[in-house]
Amino acid sequence: MLGAGCQSISQPDASVAGGEQVKPAVRQQIPGNAGKIAQKTGKRSSTSASSEPTELWTRVRQGLSWQDLDGPGVEQARRSYLAQPGYLPMINERAALYLYYIVEELERRELPMELALLAMVESALDPFATSHFRAAGIWQIMPATGEHLGLQQDWWFDGRRDLRASTNAALDYLESLHADLDNDWLLALAAYNAGKGRILSAMKANARKGKPTDYWSLSLPRETRRFVPRVVALAQIFSEPEVYGITLPELPNQASFVVVDSGGQVEMARAAELAGIDLDTLRALNPGQLRWASKPEGAQELLLPPESAARFRSGIALLDPADRVRWRHYTIRRGDSLIKIARKYDTRVDTLKAANNMRGSLIRAGDTLLIPYGGDWAKSLAIAGDDARVRKGYRVKRGDSLYRIAGRFKVSIDDILAWNSLERDAYLQPGQQLTLYLDEG
Repeated sequence: MLGAGCQSISQPDASVAGGEQVKPAVRQQIPGNAGKIAQKTGKRSSTSASSEPTELWTRVRQGLSWQDLDGPGVEQARRSYLAQPGYLPMINERAALYLYYIVEELERRELPMELALLAMVESALDPFATSHFRAAGIWQIMPATGEHLGLQQDWWFDGRRDLRASTNAALDYLESLHADLDNDWLLALAAYNAGKGRILSAMKANARKGKPTDYWSLSLPRETRRFVPRVVALAQIFSEPEVYGITLPELPNQASFVVVDSGGQVEMARAAELAGIDLDTLRALNPGQLRWASKPEGAQELLLPPESAARFRSGIALLDPADRVRWRHYTIRRGDSLIKIARKYDTRVDTLKAANNMRGSLIRAGDTLLIPYGGDWAKSLAIAGDDARVRKGYRVKRGDSLYRIAGRFKVSIDDILAWNSLERDAYLQPGQQLTLYLDEG
């Protein structure tokens, strides 16, 4: 089941729907199989190169074709989205980084533009989102499904969070579901949420009873019944935002990043310094990179803002190999402890545990520890002293993510992880208490 985690990502609350503006016109109701032809093709209206819009939301709007679909739950989903004034601004902020690439891939493959909205329903375009089912990334891909789709998942890198890898894998999977489910995109989306087997079983059950087998006619789990209407509701809102009182800030219809060759493993803080950007920006563009340094094997690539690429390439070409990532190999002796070793090498216990993928503090004589040293990477894990920052407690709210909390308080995600002894793929529970260290003022 690919998108099983979407239930845990902040979604419109159906109980909040009152007094919001809705479209006054009556939309076409498509019962049973009546709307199946429209669902099967899902083709975008073609846009010639000469009329290519300069604004990204306009490009998305021109590609939408499902806004006249309707069915149970669509109006309620639309009302719920419109009742959350902060939802669309949050989407817009993340879209500035991630949406252009998704749109490019959809058009290259000639797929419905509505699949970009699927990513919004799944994760609100948050690559750091993790559900309690362990689905991760913008497309909320489960670990087993990610493995099936060939996505790298290890201590250093998670392809489910990487924008390019996860988008290509998710679209491959959606295309296969579409082909296997009567070339019907609504059934494909339902299978993305509930699993192909469950959808096929529901279709067979209806066929045996002589009932229609389209999405709207199937008996499906509650979450899946809500899932597809959310996509359709967003298509209606984005197709005519002015009708619903929505103003979308303009986004340039151009790439937000370029791919650069790092020439090998490099500390993320060092890469950010060479590119002339802050570490959080580098993390936001490279969410698949899980640690303080880029993955040591495979394609040695990083995504950077276009205006930073030339500076990075010049800097990385002059970087001494010893300044990339440096390690000591320490053989544990009888009587050693992590505290003792950390003091010996002027580092921190949580740094040693992170470097060696350790959850506990148990060590054994004869084993080897990796001790990273040099460079600036440790700064992103260090806790500032009480005289430099103010300690603040924060209670996690519904819909929060590490990315959102870091942005709100202007700290790095690595800071939050170190301050609270969290793993990068940790799922934040509503009500969970976090400790933050903030600059005064």
